[in-house]
Amino acid sequence: MTHGAQATFTDGSSPAPGKPSAPARRGPVSATLVLGTAVGALNSTVVSTAIPLIVADFGGFSALTWLFSGYLLTTTATLPVYGKLSDNLGRRPVLIAGIVLFLTGSLLCAGAGDMTSLIAFRMVQGLGIAAVEGTVQTIIADQYSLEDRPRIQARLSTVWSVCAICGPLLGGFLATCVGWRWIFLVNAPVAVTALWLVTRHLPDPARTGPAVPGVRRRSARDTDWGGALAVFACGAALLTFLVQGGVTWPWLSFPSLALLGACLLFAVALVVIEHRADDPVMPGWVWRRRVIVVVNVALGLVGLLISVPVVFLPMYGQSVLGLGPVAAGLGVSAMLLAWSFSAHLAHHVHSRIGLRRTALIGIGAASLTLLALGMLSSPDRVWCPTLAMLLLGGALGLVHLPLVMGAQSSVAPFERGTTTASLLFCRKAGQCLGAAVFGALANNALRTRLDQAPDSITTGVPSELDSVTKALRDPASLSPQSVHYLHQAIDGAVDQVYLGASIAAALGFLVVLCAAPRRFPAEIPADESRHA
Repeated sequence: MTHGAQATFTDGSSPAPGKPSAPARRGPVSATLVLGTAVGALNSTVVSTAIPLIVADFGGFSALTWLFSGYLLTTTATLPVYGKLSDNLGRRPVLIAGIVLFLTGSLLCAGAGDMTSLIAFRMVQGLGIAAVEGTVQTIIADQYSLEDRPRIQARLSTVWSVCAICGPLLGGFLATCVGWRWIFLVNAPVAVTALWLVTRHLPDPARTGPAVPGVRRRSARDTDWGGALAVFACGAALLTFLVQGGVTWPWLSFPSLALLGACLLFAVALVVIEHRADDPVMPGWVWRRRVIVVVNVALGLVGLLISVPVVFLPMYGQSVLGLGPVAAGLGVSAMLLAWSFSAHLAHHVHSRIGLRRTALIGIGAASLTLLALGMLSSPDRVWCPTLAMLLLGGALGLVHLPLVMGAQSSVAPFERGTTTASLLFCRKAGQCLGAAVFGALANNALRTRLDQAPDSITTGVPSELDSVTKALRDPASLSPQSVHYLHQAIDGAVDQVYLGASIAAALGFLVVLCAAPRRFPAEIPADESRHA
């Protein structure tokens, strides 16, 4: 596709710029999308504060990371499968199945008898949330015009921001006052209400809208289940390699190499299966169409840099600034709040200068913010990183929504589910890769600083990485010089991570600048597109 050219669907038709697939009663639909988003957002934030009590009941501290990585694995690896199913079967049945799966997983988590079963039931929750997240984003493209989409997206971003602040507080209250099992039940009323709204008020234009000439409606029998299994297996092996490598086992150990080999084997099997399938779950056009490829790569790089404040800012706040867990997490909340506010204003920007330029401004500002944060010399004021997170969130709000809207506008309604799922998959995979890569970078930088500790303070400086944060929890046991050196060491390691994230953002800027079309299909007037 050349710059400014109109996208053409597989049936030879063109998208109607900025038009939703079908009108709908906006109030119930908006409530459905908000509640569906709240289910995933609250579930992601409410669990963390109950971890100490879960470990106290079950033990199994060494398996603790799987409570989160197992959930992330099933959520990410099944996104492409649900995207294709929503195109074939319709949005509503996939969304209903996702909510039911999530409710089932939540009830099972509340009744779990040991750490192993709790991890398995969290993975069931992840299977449900993947269907909810991907389908909600697809329904937005189905039901809302280009002008209305920023408003509903801003509401969903606000839901995430509120849950980021209230979730840990609610989780801590429930875990302390009534028991940690209740944190898995707090979402049940929200999920049940969302389920009722879906069944009563959500239209499904993917199934009830007018048939597209030359395109046969698909059913469950047409679904490429072999490809779906291969996609899940390949994604699961890759994400386990990224999440557990360097944490549970070394990168060059047998488990890591075995997972990498399994990922490559499943990838080859996926290519063979999809080449033979009549309706592949991971169609080749996802990786051939220029607009989708560019946005996938750009969002993957955005996912890389998103992992940095989420993973490292709370640790920096607790270890260097001496904040408590809740206060240390407020920086991430500030980023999410600024993101939602910026997403709400994004429409006023891209309606004047275009989707591509808006995304370029956002990702460029994100790169500069991360660069400045990495070059600050040991900020000892809480407002410094908080201000940086506000700027970063504001920048990201200008990146994510325009790119998603541009990609969704380049495909037909019966391809939106697959396209949206690929965008979310690439962003989440980027977050996993970022946590692994930047985690290794931070560990290497911190290890170097510990090895270079002056002889005068080596007696107070831990020799193991795992002992650094533990030592800083009791600074009275260390000399002032040792405490200062450890603060400097952590600050230097985090600075390198921020600089690495700045490079990732700069690469994303170059990808959008050099490869994205000057105007996405949604920005081309209908009379012009007919003559394109």
